Amino acid sequence: MHLATSYERIGGERVIRQLVDRFYDLMDQEPEYFGVRKLHPQDLTHSRQKLFMFLSGWTGGPSLYTEKYGEPRLRTRHMPFPIGSPERDQWLSCMYQAMLDIGLDDEVRKKLAMGFDQTADFMRNQPE
Repeated sequence: MHLATSYERIGGERVIRQLVDRFYDLMDQEPEYFGVRKLHPQDLTHSRQKLFMFLSGWTGGPSLYTEKYGEPRLRTRHMPFPIGSPERDQWLSCMYQAMLDIGLDDEVRKKLAMGFDQTADFMRNQPE
């Protein structure tokens, strides 16, 4: 019996790309995400591609990020950026909204949210 990965349940590459694009579009457009947006470069092209590649492997699809950049080492790669609870919360809120906006079903959204919550909290490097 084959258990579908989150990548398969989401809809694969096309839907991961939609999620990433909606996420960064929201970050660019909505003032409530300014704190996390200012941590990114002005041009989000590279950020979009890296998140797409990472989420592909993270959800059980092709390991595009690892193949190109090696192990993600997320905390180490995010250490140069001041990430506290406000930035974590803005990132998560933006991602939750993106998941809703592209119409991910509740079960998949909840599963992804659990992983996003844990990962985003781990990225914090600023005191409370």
